Amino acid sequence: MSELAGFNVTVLRGRLSRPPEARDLPSGDRLVAFEVTVPADGDRSAESVPVVWFGAPAAAMSLDADADVVVVGRVRRRFFRAGGSTASRTEVVADRVLPAGRAPARRAALDAVTTVEAAFAGGR
Repeated sequence: MSELAGFNVTVLRGRLSRPPEARDLPSGDRLVAFEVTVPADGDRSAESVPVVWFGAPAAAMSLDADADVVVVGRVRRRFFRAGGSTASRTEVVADRVLPAGRAPARRAALDAVTTVEAAFAGGR
């Protein structure tokens, strides 16, 4: 790779701050939405991150509030009309959501980070 390609990779580890909510979209797709609270680190306070998961498996609805999860996905900002004006929301679109205590969750997060590191190393 002669030049660093564009990237949008996000890995979160935190707890669900509320149970997941499923919505059926007009397209027929199912969307599961939830909030992940990432714990405080040093001088920062805890952050709540909105997450949406398109085509989530039925098991996604079995996640409970306070479940410790790893989310691998991408950040997006979407625009929509609300109350006669344009509004926006920044959220993470999940590719994978796994219980944090499971080895596959740790591997998925590490694979995402390794992909980014490899791209940066190749772009130098």
